[in-house]
Amino acid sequence: MSRGKADDLPPISYVWQTPIRRPKRQPWDMPAPVDGKAITPAMRGRLERIVSRVPEVMVKITGRTKGVAHLCSHLAYITRNGDLAAETETGVVMEGREGLSDLQDRWSEDVALDLRRANRTLSVNMILSMPPGTDGTKVRDAVRAFAIDTFEGRHDYAFVLHQDDVHPHVHLTVRAAGYDGRRLNPRKADLHQWREQFAQELRSRGVAAEATPRRTRGKVRKSDRGKVRAIKERGEQPRVERQAREEVARVQSWETAERPWETRIRERQANIRTRYLAFAEEISRSDDPADKILSERIRGFVEQMPPLETRRHALREELARMSALRKSQREPLQRDDDRRDRGLGKDRSR
Repeated sequence: MSRGKADDLPPISYVWQTPIRRPKRQPWDMPAPVDGKAITPAMRGRLERIVSRVPEVMVKITGRTKGVAHLCSHLAYITRNGDLAAETETGVVMEGREGLSDLQDRWSEDVALDLRRANRTLSVNMILSMPPGTDGTKVRDAVRAFAIDTFEGRHDYAFVLHQDDVHPHVHLTVRAAGYDGRRLNPRKADLHQWREQFAQELRSRGVAAEATPRRTRGKVRKSDRGKVRAIKERGEQPRVERQAREEVARVQSWETAERPWETRIRERQANIRTRYLAFAEEISRSDDPADKILSERIRGFVEQMPPLETRRHALREELARMSALRKSQREPLQRDDDRRDRGLGKDRSR
């Protein structure tokens, strides 16, 4: 849905809108046929899922393979060298070492025909994941339906379910070269659309799932990348964080002015929270008990939103706390030094 059509929808719809232009309108983007400002069942359903904090799906591009060897290595990795079955766009399940070899040969033969660029992307690799406790079979079935809807008749693909991690997830590898010669090159709008499709497929299988922007949940900071998290888990400081701290430390303490984008973030979040509370106030006056319950849940949801804190603000506060801690640790030592100095002074006076 484009921004220009936002005025056709009720004010509460602003809370889940994304600044990314989407190629396909979702049910909650459709205005009511008679009164465009009325809340449709699809809108209310999404709002209820949001304030209930149902699990958010993850669809992430993990990389691209270049060269036959790289492609074969990736296929071997996601199948655990044939120990895990891979399903293809034809519905065929490739099992064992023989199945892996057949899959690699089929893709490699097609790749060998394209000799125009040696470093051309051969496949786009992604992970579709859900939080711990989700039924892995349903995650796999949802990915199958998502892949059919998104890539069938356009691209070859293969996917493998992994359940050896706390998060059940599926590795989906899609051949970059399409049947019509067009190449797969996902943009932010595509990823947003894919998240919504994946969430819908999960819901159709009885799994509570949503795909909202961070701003909808009051978050203004991106999550750490996988490599950064791995470095932190080893007890090390990532280079990107070290550089960010050094940059913040170089800024003089009197510089507290917000950056332009931080101002826009605060204004947007203030608007989002105002829309939530305004809608909660509106339905609280309803005679319907369900409306009153939803009103209270919306208010609680807003109260539990995280503070409006950018990464720069978080680093500044962290450095300030560290400085205060060092100062508090130095003060007892300084007092002991002062007492010793006074004691030495008295001894000399005698």
